[in-house]
Amino acid sequence: MPENDKFFSVNIREYLALGSDEEAGEPALVELLSGFSCPKNLDVERFLKKSAIEFTKKNQSVTYLVVSAEDVRLLGYFTLALKPLTVRGEMVSNTTKKKLLRVSELDEKSDTYTMSAYLVAQLGKNFSENGENEITGEELLKLAWDKIKEMQYLGGGMVTFLEAENEEKLLSFYRHNRFSQFDTRHTTSNTDGPHELVQLLRLL
Repeated sequence: MPENDKFFSVNIREYLALGSDEEAGEPALVELLSGFSCPKNLDVERFLKKSAIEFTKKNQSVTYLVVSAEDVRLLGYFTLALKPLTVRGEMVSNTTKKKLLRVSELDEKSDTYTMSAYLVAQLGKNFSENGENEITGEELLKLAWDKIKEMQYLGGGMVTFLEAENEEKLLSFYRHNRFSQFDTRHTTSNTDGPHELVQLLRLL
């Protein structure tokens, strides 16, 4: 069902449910994904092409393709997952802590709140077919957020988080969309050495 008259999201399970059907099943999905290009973030491109299908099959995450309503061109995608999350009380406001208490376990000794949370695991635009000109990052994130709200309606919860590169332009984008930094995490990328990711959360 289109979210608007320009584009809509499709759960890749819809392709996988059709098995080996060349026209609409997994082979068609693989072909569609092969045209995705994101030179600004090779990890985002690599995940979609190499991992998204298997992660969805194993229920580790679910990937949604964002396609043009006019001709079903791939404009971008987002991946959502449920993950355990621990938030240090010293990193958030008292108001946020009160809200977290509703859905988390508090360890008073360490002042940490542990809960299940919705993770925006991937978010990327397709730069291979001028898709970046047809959808904005804000519109792509809104599609992901709307899907999370549907999940919350069905199963509860109230915390969403994501991890982003420590780049001011990117962090400013997420702050503008009501995400707040609560911590950092060090990781090793497939394309770079060890680096720091900024963790941001938003309450539903």
